[in-house]
Amino acid sequence: MITERGQALNLLSEEIQGCVRCPRLVRWREEVAREKRAAFSGQEYWGRPVPGFGDPDARLALLGLAPAAHGANRTGRMFTGDRSGDFLYAALWRAGLADSPLSRERSDGLSLNGVWVTAAVRCAPPQNRPSREELANCMSWSERELPLLHDVRVILCLGAFAWNAALTLRTVVYGESALRPRPRFTHGGELPGERIAMLGCYHPSQQNTFTGRLTEPMIDGVIARARTLAGL
Repeated sequence: MITERGQALNLLSEEIQGCVRCPRLVRWREEVAREKRAAFSGQEYWGRPVPGFGDPDARLALLGLAPAAHGANRTGRMFTGDRSGDFLYAALWRAGLADSPLSRERSDGLSLNGVWVTAAVRCAPPQNRPSREELANCMSWSERELPLLHDVRVILCLGAFAWNAALTLRTVVYGESALRPRPRFTHGGELPGERIAMLGCYHPSQQNTFTGRLTEPMIDGVIARARTLAGL
């Protein structure tokens, strides 16, 4: 049975999927969806903004940068269908926060426990570099999404981009004081708050996981800490 909170999140998801605020991102996501990668030539790409995904009663929110061009932009679910997602969801599974270590497609039945996965930008950007205006446009969705997740106590930021976005959301959504100078992102870095805490983790991109900059023990340690802070 879908709860009132779940219904509100579903309605927001539908709005997000129809967003056309950023012409450059609309052109790029649709171009990628038409041209496709050879390995996925037989698949229909999502090619639209990607909504958040997970447990409506989450106490932990994972915030990434943006959908991958041939990952979430193809599958329609955050961190699904690419190596970054393989690494992330396997870690959530080891922590008991996901019922499967794999995330292949939107309809694979993956369920998260106490976790909501989202991103600062909802469309795949060229070179993974959204502009400031594009970020600002997308942040308005997060400013509506997070208040619906009443139980969230911790935002786990996957990378410096997500960390900086969360610093803004921390003030706008939760009323935490803006800090000067702004706290810098570090892996394992913590920022407590009266309403919301933040944690930093290197992004599970291939550039980090293939080089050993981010290892399984490293992400497991951060997720374990996030669980403690969130009361999971």
